[in-house]
Amino acid sequence: MSDKQIIPADQILPSRLHIIPLQGKPIFPGIFTPLMIQAVEEIHVVEEALSSDSMIGLVLVRDESEERQLMGDDLYRVGTVAKIVKKINLPDGGINIFISTLKRFRIKKFLNNETPLNGAVDYLDDEDDSGIEVKALTRSLISEMKQLSENNPLFSEEMRLNMVNIDHPGKIADFITSILNIDRQEQQKILETLNVRERMEQVLMFIKKEQELLRIQKRIQKQINEKIEKSQREYFLKEELKAIKQELGIPTDSKSSEYNRFKETIDALDFEGEVKEQVEQELEKFSMMDPNSSEFIVTRNYLDTIVNLPWKHEVAKELDLDEAKKILDRDHYGLEDVKNRILEFLAVRKLKKDSKGSIICLVGAPGVGKTSVGKSIADALGKKFFRFSVGGMRDEAEIKGHRRTYVGAMPGKIIQGLKIVKTDNPVFMIDEIDKLGASYQGDPSSALLEVLDPEQNVNFRDHYLDLPFDISNIFFIATANSLDTIPRPLLDRMEVIHLSGYINEEKMAIAKQYLIPKSLDRSGLKKSQIRYSKSTLSAIADHYAREAGVRNFEKALDRIHRKIAKKVVLEEHALPISVKPEDLEEYLGPPIFREDEVKKVTRAGMAIGLAWTNFGGDTLIIEAVNNPGKEGFRLTGQMGNVMQESANIAYTHVRHVAENYGVDASFFEKNIIHLHIPEGATPKDGPSAGITMAITLLSLATGKQIKKNLAMTGELSLVGKVLPIGGLKEKTIAARRNKIKQIIIPKANERDLKEIPDHVKKGISFHPVETMAEVIELAL
Repeated sequence: MSDKQIIPADQILPSRLHIIPLQGKPIFPGIFTPLMIQAVEEIHVVEEALSSDSMIGLVLVRDESEERQLMGDDLYRVGTVAKIVKKINLPDGGINIFISTLKRFRIKKFLNNETPLNGAVDYLDDEDDSGIEVKALTRSLISEMKQLSENNPLFSEEMRLNMVNIDHPGKIADFITSILNIDRQEQQKILETLNVRERMEQVLMFIKKEQELLRIQKRIQKQINEKIEKSQREYFLKEELKAIKQELGIPTDSKSSEYNRFKETIDALDFEGEVKEQVEQELEKFSMMDPNSSEFIVTRNYLDTIVNLPWKHEVAKELDLDEAKKILDRDHYGLEDVKNRILEFLAVRKLKKDSKGSIICLVGAPGVGKTSVGKSIADALGKKFFRFSVGGMRDEAEIKGHRRTYVGAMPGKIIQGLKIVKTDNPVFMIDEIDKLGASYQGDPSSALLEVLDPEQNVNFRDHYLDLPFDISNIFFIATANSLDTIPRPLLDRMEVIHLSGYINEEKMAIAKQYLIPKSLDRSGLKKSQIRYSKSTLSAIADHYAREAGVRNFEKALDRIHRKIAKKVVLEEHALPISVKPEDLEEYLGPPIFREDEVKKVTRAGMAIGLAWTNFGGDTLIIEAVNNPGKEGFRLTGQMGNVMQESANIAYTHVRHVAENYGVDASFFEKNIIHLHIPEGATPKDGPSAGITMAITLLSLATGKQIKKNLAMTGELSLVGKVLPIGGLKEKTIAARRNKIKQIIIPKANERDLKEIPDHVKKGISFHPVETMAEVIELAL
């Protein structure tokens, strides 16, 4: 049995108590403390208690957030009885009482269920408050609390003395609980724990938690202090460095350094007018900006762009046309007409000493050397070369830049290029100008109108720069595969130079001089280690690379050299190696083009036409057959609208003149005629196959086969006139590749024969015609 707590005779505890609800935390026995009372009902309770025995019961409210009138069920059942020692009236109507808490009690029942509350109570004694374990726990509590209080400035010396002077283990636990930062529910739980050993164990656990929290707090505090010390040290060092720099006259921070750099460059550029005013305003704004603001970066980038642009005009070096001709000949085989046109351009520039208006558009099939011609022009002029592609470009801002109001704004390609080359008179190549697109973001081709107009580009205004900049000294070169998709206003601003495709002899010469050395170098082989015969190169051109350009020829050489490199490394094959025509299948696989694929006329109702495509010249076989039935005319082979119209004109004209060539009028009435152009998956359009389709239909109607190795090109009018066509040189090259010996052309295109080199025309007879009757006489 534990010792009963002795209460003095003048403090005999009553069996009924006036109850005061506590909102914050419970109050434990053995404590002298003030208590503020504000509620009118609670003030009445205090007055009643003072008029009798001065005893009140302090009980914790279960939910302190409740604002309604409290009832008995809203309170815990265990509380602390206290004696009111003194009462002080406060100016605001409330009172302050000093209480001495005596003992735990449990409410048996509430005598009334509304405030002010009264209750019948039982008083509770501590249990199991002696023994070895309790003594050990008492020492542990005092020891741990000493350690905790030494490291925590919130624990006063008075608290430490009180703790040591308490003689009862249960009271020590109560006192420690009251000063620890523990949750109100946990404190109430300790108040309700009568077993002293259990109570002390719970309190010891809370002390451990508090010590751990204090350790974490100290660690965090230490880290913060270290950071503060480091930043303070850095601050003092920076201040010292700034003072040293000021003594030496060196800029004190990065912003000052940038400002000085910008100012020196801008002063050296000696701007005038609008440019000077705008740049000085930006520089002044930059000097007053906070380096941490977002606007600071925008202004800094803008000024950086301005100071890196070539504002001063550089005098071009004297042109040497002989040297330019050597460079063009060195870099390109053939293309004599192209080289002559370029040399004419350069000669005008030399005499005029002015580059304004120099805008060339190189048009040709893929792989014919448009880009490399542009590089050669730059070399010949001794200028820097900058290339950018506009293929697939759909945003006008790519050309003219973004306004600085947008996040991540930057100049357009023209200003970017000038910033890179750092000269105002470079050679700019605009690749794939025929593949520009338009979208909701604008039309880039319209933006190029200003760029490529010599009258306007003197004061070109990029949206980002928003200042006039003279780009008239740039030598612009555009490249395209076709002129059809280039807007007419844009095309009018350019001098068009056509680069035709190559015949086999030219491809072989290009391979020997340029392609084989380049390909060998890429494969790690030497020129002396691989040998090609003329027949091998001819076989590659005939069977694997029959297109207008030489890109596929180069790819074929790369494949051969890679396989040879593998042989040399893995199989230790002896060098040198001679590549023979019979070896090509081993290196390149089965031929892509076979001899039996050469287009030939094998029966009546067939003819060979010449066409021009984005990939150069090509030969088309046109076929027609008739089937019995009601009169009809059917077209297949992916023909465009213009080509379909041409076919209908050909059908009408042949019907009109058929009787003159012994065709029965009923032939067309009793037959459905089907005209087809093979390679049905390839789209075809244009009027130049008019006479070919007409001769095909007449051949079918008469049953006469057209002469072998004969091809033709020409637009047909409804009354039988043969009208001129374009791309005669490309078509002639295609005819030569297809072993054509005779070509019928419009009389109006006879002048174009002068532009076709003799080695291309060699072995081909040209027949200029003005009417369809002449075509029929030659072909049938």
